[in-house]
Amino acid sequence: MGALHVVLFVTWAAFVAADNKPTIAEKLAEDADLSEFLGLLQSNMVANMSLQYRQVTLFAPTNQAFQTFHGKKDDSLVLYHISNLATSLTNLDYAISSELEGNPPLWITRRRDAMHDDIYVNNAKVLIARSYQASNRNGKLQVLHVIDQVLQPLQPHGPSAIGTPVYNPNAFQFLEHSDVFDIGPHRLRSFRQKVNQLQKKEVFNADGRHTFFIPVDEGFKPRTRSDLIDGKVIDGHVIPQHVLFTQATDDADEFESMAFSDNVKVIISFSTTKNGKEEITYFIGDDQYTCPQRKRRGCATHRIAYVKSNTVAGDAKHSRGVVLADIVRANIPVKNGVVHLIQRPLMVVDTTVIDFLKEKEDGPLCKFYEVIMDLGSNNEFLNELTLAKDITLFAPANEAWNDHSVQNVISNHQKLLEILNLHLVRDRLPLDVIIQHNMDQIYQAATAAPRKYLYFNVLNFDNNQTLTVEGGGVNATVTQTNIAATNGFVHIIDRVLGVPYVTIYEKMKTDPMLNITYNLGKRQMFNHQLNEMEHRYTYFVPRDHAWLKFQTRHPSAFKALFKHDFGYYTKQILERHMIRASRSYTVSDLKLLANETHPFVLPTSRDPLKLRVKESDKNYYVEWNGHWIHVFRPDVECTNGIIHVIDEPFVLESDIRATGSADRTHAAYTFFLFFISYAFVRILEN
Repeated sequence: MGALHVVLFVTWAAFVAADNKPTIAEKLAEDADLSEFLGLLQSNMVANMSLQYRQVTLFAPTNQAFQTFHGKKDDSLVLYHISNLATSLTNLDYAISSELEGNPPLWITRRRDAMHDDIYVNNAKVLIARSYQASNRNGKLQVLHVIDQVLQPLQPHGPSAIGTPVYNPNAFQFLEHSDVFDIGPHRLRSFRQKVNQLQKKEVFNADGRHTFFIPVDEGFKPRTRSDLIDGKVIDGHVIPQHVLFTQATDDADEFESMAFSDNVKVIISFSTTKNGKEEITYFIGDDQYTCPQRKRRGCATHRIAYVKSNTVAGDAKHSRGVVLADIVRANIPVKNGVVHLIQRPLMVVDTTVIDFLKEKEDGPLCKFYEVIMDLGSNNEFLNELTLAKDITLFAPANEAWNDHSVQNVISNHQKLLEILNLHLVRDRLPLDVIIQHNMDQIYQAATAAPRKYLYFNVLNFDNNQTLTVEGGGVNATVTQTNIAATNGFVHIIDRVLGVPYVTIYEKMKTDPMLNITYNLGKRQMFNHQLNEMEHRYTYFVPRDHAWLKFQTRHPSAFKALFKHDFGYYTKQILERHMIRASRSYTVSDLKLLANETHPFVLPTSRDPLKLRVKESDKNYYVEWNGHWIHVFRPDVECTNGIIHVIDEPFVLESDIRATGSADRTHAAYTFFLFFISYAFVRILEN
């Protein structure tokens, strides 16, 4: 066969193969997972004609997507899933026109991370591996993209105020004629009135692609809230140049609002949390989920989407801090972007801390409020939250109360009151103040619990700051900072403080302040016993700062502590710091047993530990070997005992001499090995 014949044969084979490739219509018929979409398509004449004779791009939801979709499923819905141009994944621009009346756009989001790229159409994720393209029998190129949610358009359910239906409205047209659109029970008259009154129509009328947050009428209670909304607050409800759907936007992403200028700077972001109710999924366009009455602790939870405005720079009229509002209806597509209906206005700070806790019975802190109310309506903690003028509350999130150890404690009302007081600081502590205080030293803040402090640590990862707080031995991460109230701030944390959940060993291993003592305890396997539950331990632990001061005074002794041949002496020193008994001792216990005039002897594995305890200026001190040592963090509770973090190690002069002796022994041993090796070499040479 000649070369020309080979070329003709290959060309013919390729033509036959292409001709035999299933069309989009055939592909839909073959895929049982797309049968619901195919049924809608077949019942719509326009969609059928397009599939036969035109270029198209189909966005086909899976059957599972239809099962969780609660909107209208008439055959016109399919036209919102069709574009009259064949567009592959690589050619998808920021928007693509649909075939629905008015040709409303479908908004495209590309979300990239280190692992892969994700593509979203409105709030639906494209299942990239299932995208397919082929020509129909008339030679028109067609593309199929499978998506995980049904796309729900914004459509009028009757004539508008101007007499004709409004198709493909922009954000202002939607706001102006919101009564004729199917948005469930929500009304937007109050916010619309403020927009018109303040002449902010152009903000919502602007061409381009933007994200708009519109508070519903119920969010304007009390009535005085409306008076706090000015033009700057209206601007704070718009993110320009970004179309942000909830599933397509990462919680960690922050965006400048239109209220971002020289004087006032407002940043907006999404967040997702649990509200303590039965499991649901938040879908595009769904009506607001109507939660049942608040259930008791321990029930299942579901996730709910929130938007938060963070006024990082404010003025006399616009308070700094975060305002959190849940999204009651998300992802409403409009001609110039997307609208989210929210439960209350952003930027407006007009509620107290206790008002924030009880504002929504299914809110992010509803379980915390329930626990407070379990103490009775006339309890000290509730009264302080209600009456105090300057407070900061570290509030455990709903899921934090599901821990089994927490459930056991909260039935004891006296213990519960102590725990609640541990979460309250009688001062205003926004995040920047905590960071400023924490720059040169570990910052500690007095709590409402007598002689109990919170200790803060700021961690930096990839230019992101994470704040942790410790109270009563429990280390918690602050998941939401700076929720502003008229009388202070609320920070949401992921654990209940004061309810231990780790052993002394686990606490030593993870606490950044106790690294040196933990590493010393690795010698001679001293740390292993700290995991045991058969005994109760009281462990006086020098913090890293204490060891570094010791290193300055005794550099050679400090260095020797970590040498391999000094492990025995290191273990002896640590044994002097630990009491193993049938009970553990708080500092208050020790103060009763060992006051300033009468020392108390505690048994250790090494030698008896003779201590005296005093309290001065709300701080504890222990007297050991003739001088007083500050207890930096008393009563760090663990599941098998208590740690007292101290500012100086219990080390004697004889220990230091033993260190020097060990150094000399090590040097002598090294010289001996060198001498033997040298002699052996000489013998071999002779």
